[in-house]
Amino acid sequence: MIKSYKDLEVHKLAFDLAMDIFWETRKFPKEEVYSLTSQLVRSSRSVSANISEGWAKRSYDSVFKQHLIHSLGSNSETEEWLNYAHSCGYLSTEKYKELTERNDRVGKMLTKLHQNWRNYEK
Repeated sequence: MIKSYKDLEVHKLAFDLAMDIFWETRKFPKEEVYSLTSQLVRSSRSVSANISEGWAKRSYDSVFKQHLIHSLGSNSETEEWLNYAHSCGYLSTEKYKELTERNDRVGKMLTKLHQNWRNYEK
């Protein structure tokens, strides 16, 4: 039974991914701290944050769904920042593949939640 946004598997996965991205970015060069690092951390955190905010407003269908759309947007943005991090040589191919696969899974789950969210309501 889903009683809180914390019970949603997609939130758990998004939160864990954001934390892993945070720790991975600690290895990036210091000159990236105000650009790539902050953008990547911010967008990855925004995914789970929008899920939690939307869940609090789920009695308003359109508001909750709009938060899920914002979450999907942040998910796509995270993918793009991961592309930059890999292209700049800050992420190994193995780590890049792992993070992008997890990010893709979160995106697919968000899409499904957006389409069928009433099934999770109670």
